Formats: sequence, C-alpha cells, structure tokens
Amino acid sequence: MKAERLIFGLIAVFFLVVAPAYWIVSREIIGTVALLLTLAFCGMLAVFFTIQSRKIDPRPEDRKDAEMIDGVGEVGFFPSRSIWPFWCAATVMLMALGPVFGWWITLLGVGLGIWAVTGWTYQSYRDEYQH
Repeated sequence: MKAERLIFGLIAVFFLVVAPAYWIVSREIIGTVALLLTLAFCGMLAVFFTIQSRKIDPRPEDRKDAEMIDGVGEVGFFPSRSIWPFWCAATVMLMALGPVFGWWITLLGVGLGIWAVTGWTYQSYRDEYQH
C-alpha cells in the first residue's frame, strides 16, 4: 500500500497549497470549501492506507527484496463480450427521456432496466460459464 499512500498523500499536499491560494485569489467560499473537502478526503485515504499497511503483510510490490515470481497468481475473472451494457444504457436513456415526453416512459425504462440488469448479472451463469 506504499504507492497508494504516496499518491493520496501527494494529492492532499497539493490541495493544502491550492485551497488557500484559491481563497486569496478569488475570495469565493464555495470553491474553497470544495477544495478543503477534497483535501480532507485525500488526507483520510492517506491515513487509512498508512494504518492498513501496518496491519497487513506487505504486498510483493511493496517489498524491495521481492522477485517477479512473488506477484504471480490469478489475475481475475473477465467475462466475454456482452450486449447487456447496451441494453442498460438504452434503459437509462428511456428513463432520462421520461420527464421530457411523459412519465410513462420512465416507468417503461424502469421495467426494461430490471430486465437488462438481471441479464447482465446472470450472463456468466450461461453457456460455457454455467456452474
């Protein structure tokens, strides 16, 4: 977690410098508050990663004596190509058009959205991926 801690720590330092500079230049409160909240968020993540890195064993990328073979393992599961993201996007489009042309279109989009999300969720339980 060394890399993550460093990244979020540097981003927090950046916003620590930028927030007061923004206030001095613009005297605008909302933007300054947004920058300070971003600073707080990145600072919390940096502290979290620092605490977690002390609790767990170091990952291979965090150790100086690690070999390439230490990082070998299963990368993950990558599903085959799918049409379901298209149908999910189409239902979101229908739901966005609902307030413009009629609320019944939004209800149609919700119904089709349930179908599309269910299909996308269970696509890995068919064909060669069936359990």
